[in-house]
Formats: sequence, C-alpha cells, structure tokens
Amino acid sequence: MRGAVPDGARMISRDAAHDELSRVLGLPAFYGRNLDALADCLRDARPDAVTWRDFDAAERSLGDHAAGIARVLRDAGVALTVA
Repeated sequence: MRGAVPDGARMISRDAAHDELSRVLGLPAFYGRNLDALADCLRDARPDAVTWRDFDAAERSLGDHAAGIARVLRDAGVALTVA
C-alpha cells in the first residue's frame, strides 16, 4: 500500500497547501495547483491512503479549501484519515 502524510501545519495558504500536496503525493510538474487539477492528477496516480497530520491547522488557515481537498481525495478513492 502506498501512503502519504501531508502536514497541515505547513499549509498556511492555498499555495503552501498545494506545495505540500505536490511534495507528498509526488504530483507532476504540470500540476495546476487547484482542486480540479488535483482531481485530474489523482486519476493517473493516487496513493492508497493519506494520513493528513494536523488537519485542524490546515482548516484554520485554509477554511473551506481544506474540506475541498479532503473531498477531492475521498472522491478519488483515497482512504483519508485526518489527525
């Protein structure tokens, strides 16, 4: 099983969130850094599981965008755990 562990404390802005997702998920250089692009990239190569550390910190910084990221991951079939 392939897994990824993004750190919500590093997600202090939308740009920082997409930097962190790109880093931990190994997204391609052409990743468009938005929710639609994340969904597209996850169709090609997705982790089996993601454990999102410090989700609360990401939610404080990102608001609804954090929930949007979580929704995209779940819709792609990723087993998501928030911690």
